[in-house]
Amino acid sequence: MTTRRNFLIGSACVLSAGTAVALKPRREVSLMPPGTKLSNILPGQFGAWTSRDVSDFYAPETPDSLQARLYGETVGKIYSRTDTGTQVMMLMAHGDSQSNELQLHRPEVCYPAFGFAIVQSEPMQLTIDSGVTLPGRRLVAQAADHKESVIYWTRLGEFFPVSVTQQRFERLGTAMHHYIPDGLLARFSIIGPDIEPAFATMRTFIAELILKVAAGSRAPLIGTERARLLLDLPVTARN
Repeated sequence: MTTRRNFLIGSACVLSAGTAVALKPRREVSLMPPGTKLSNILPGQFGAWTSRDVSDFYAPETPDSLQARLYGETVGKIYSRTDTGTQVMMLMAHGDSQSNELQLHRPEVCYPAFGFAIVQSEPMQLTIDSGVTLPGRRLVAQAADHKESVIYWTRLGEFFPVSVTQQRFERLGTAMHHYIPDGLLARFSIIGPDIEPAFATMRTFIAELILKVAAGSRAPLIGTERARLLLDLPVTARN
């Protein structure tokens, strides 16, 4: 059963601060159209899945807090299947500016801060549709008798770093080109001891979720090129 602690962990995963200010980017570039919100992009239900909003689980936020400065919007949902009782926790967060001072925080960093041991962590390719994959990461976090399987990806502009090191290099690259990209953290998890079935469920769930997002709204989630590829795929390729 999903607990408040799980979503406090999730909300903590969207917080981070860098230290050095070595370069000064001059312009901001965002894939999120002005006035668009994650909450309007993401479907509340699709197929056999229904959801409930759990944004009230986030830690309190003030206008000057790090969370308020780092992310313009966070969305938390629990998607459930009535036929199997399966629950997938989803946390997505978007920020218009990912600078040296404020950067996406990766789950393999924040889970240990809550007493979890990362017992498995590896990059992966998420298949969204025929010929369209998305770089992400899967990990297993464990504490006492609690085990959580996690799949997530981070987007910095058009880049999808799958490690802390890669994220730093890509941030350096954008800074050298004097622009500040927007950022997205998309995190999904299932609580339970059955790791591989949980990962299989989430892979299918994520693909179905992305394909249910309106074609013109996919770029903020998966990048411009992948959104275009999905748009160009023939209908027969999805049957």
